[in-house]
Amino acid sequence: MCSSDIGDGIKDSVVTCWKSVLYNVLIGAVLVLIIIITICGNVVVCLAVGLDRKLRSMTNCFIVSLAITDLLLGILVLPFSALNLLHEEWPFGATFCNIYTSLDVMLCTASILNLFMISLDRYYGVTAPLRYSMHVTPFRVAIAMCVIWVVSLMVSFLPIHLGWNTKDKSIQNYRDSNDKECKLELNKEYVLVDGLLTFYLPLSIMCLMYYRIFKIAREQAKRINHANCCNALSPTLPTVREHKATVTLAAVMGAFIICWFPYFTVFTYQGVNETDVDETASLIVLWLGYANSALNPILYAALNRDFRTAYQRLLHCRRVGPQNHETQLTLLHIRRSEDRTHQIMQNTQEEKLNMVHDTNGKDGRLFITNTMEREQSRLCSKCVDFLT
Repeated sequence: MCSSDIGDGIKDSVVTCWKSVLYNVLIGAVLVLIIIITICGNVVVCLAVGLDRKLRSMTNCFIVSLAITDLLLGILVLPFSALNLLHEEWPFGATFCNIYTSLDVMLCTASILNLFMISLDRYYGVTAPLRYSMHVTPFRVAIAMCVIWVVSLMVSFLPIHLGWNTKDKSIQNYRDSNDKECKLELNKEYVLVDGLLTFYLPLSIMCLMYYRIFKIAREQAKRINHANCCNALSPTLPTVREHKATVTLAAVMGAFIICWFPYFTVFTYQGVNETDVDETASLIVLWLGYANSALNPILYAALNRDFRTAYQRLLHCRRVGPQNHETQLTLLHIRRSEDRTHQIMQNTQEEKLNMVHDTNGKDGRLFITNTMEREQSRLCSKCVDFLT
């Protein structure tokens, strides 16, 4: 493998060859690790939801959709991307290259749009907890899933197989039958439409929504802190809750931006200027984006207490008994399912209607208003659960 020509430079040639082999082994090990984490992490998420009834909710539909998308990416795309990186030639032909490239674009786009839908779901859960069950219905969730995959197909298989992404509008990788390279070709129109529709616009909206969520969580923590101080209770829990909310939101947005922003910056620059970027830089930002699929099971599932409990059951390492000191400090130790919250709301409304018959005039309206405010505050506290 590391043979060299006979001559004076045989020693340098052998050293250079073995350095190249060591480099490929190290890079291959890192890529295999990313692939294994992506596949195993997302399989665990799917199994946890499938085996735990408590996790079968509207909110977690998007989590499962994200996990399935990232799992397909880890199985159908990442192994061929690793082979394409380590191998000097693409051995599977132009037709399979275009299918592989289309799958790559489709699944990465679907993963990003699923993250966007998760942020939208949590925004409604925190900003409108009393109306959440009316906004987020099974029909609307199904429509959102369809939109995700329709948009993903429209920016992947359709333009790539019709030649809309190339400079001369011909189908990529078919010009030269002797060309063994497999890459995604770009033109200005395709880059602007794809970049704006599937990354920059969702990123801007996600930043606004998570900022709004953070403000509401912070205000809620202050209200609870004030109430606890007035009741001579410990004021430390709201501070811990606020800190955990900040850390969670920072981790979610930070990972998304760090993983995908460099890729779409290079992607946009390359398409708009119609020039090639350094191959090493392109591969680094591409695999940085892939790494987001390995992080998603941690950021959107493992940070959630219900998912952690399901993981412990799945792995047979759950701690039992009341002496679990972590529960007291978790951000969302009072989580309940949406069905339970909806039942509480209905019971509260029935109680308030019954109170109307026992209360008259202005005092009755004031009593109902105060009761509504207290109930909304209590539900908002529970709905901070959408943060993790």
